[in-house]
Order: sequence, then structure tokens, then C-alpha cells
Amino acid sequence: MTDSSITVRRADGEDIARVEALLEANDLPYRDVRTKPECFFVASSDAEVIGVGGVEIYGSNGLLRSVVIEESSRGRGYGTAVRETLEEHARTNGVTTLYLLTTTASAFFRRSEYERVDRENVPSSIQRTTEFTDLCPTSATCLKKELR
Repeated sequence: MTDSSITVRRADGEDIARVEALLEANDLPYRDVRTKPECFFVASSDAEVIGVGGVEIYGSNGLLRSVVIEESSRGRGYGTAVRETLEEHARTNGVTTLYLLTTTASAFFRRSEYERVDRENVPSSIQRTTEFTDLCPTSATCLKKELR
């Protein structure tokens, strides 16, 4: 069940350090956050940042990245709210297919219609991202979702 007190909004300049800290604390890629701050969103509950996520847009393809919720706030639907907001943002901006890499959240995304795909079958615009080339291990599971 999703908690109605959550707000998901685009990260602003004051949020970037918090985005980096939350990603780093959860062993997610954070080193390139400042090179593309416009890609990140923050989730808040009762004015406290409890999660983050991002989406990079490359024409009709997008890279969903770094969706994480503070451990003490997990299990309340916040991750789903962040994912849905990012998917809607991507859809609104012309993305028809989202891709992602994960080492720990494959089951979470598969419950939301993401399907496994071989990395070599991902469009080159996504393969060239720092997430694919430098930040995520080759052992990460690659998933995709067709947006409707």
C-alpha cells in the first residue's frame, strides 16, 4: 500500500548532496550525480527526504537509475511511488522504453513488468552511459520495460 504522504519532485541544488549520500550509503552509483543533477528526483514524507531516483533520457530510450528508499522507510510503497513518477516523467518526455541495471532489486522491478534483456541488446545510447560503461558491474542484471 502506498502512503499518501509521499511527495516526489525533481531534485534541486540543495538536494544533490543528500542524493549522493543516500546512493553511496546503499552502494549505488553516485560519482556522476553532479554531472547530471537534472536527472534526479527526491521522495519526501513529512518534509524529510526518504528516497531518491533518476532517469536519463536519450530520445525514445531512457535509463532508470538509482531508485532507493531509506531502510527505515521501506515496505510502505515509497519505492513504487518513485518508480511510477520516474516512468511518467520518461513517458511525458517521449521515452517508449526504459532500461536499468540492478544488482539487488531485480524482483522489485520484475513485479512492475520489467523484463530481463541481454546488455548487448540495449541501444547504444544507453550502453554508452557511465552507468553501463563505468559504474555498474558487468554482473548486474539488465532489465527493460516498454512504456504504454
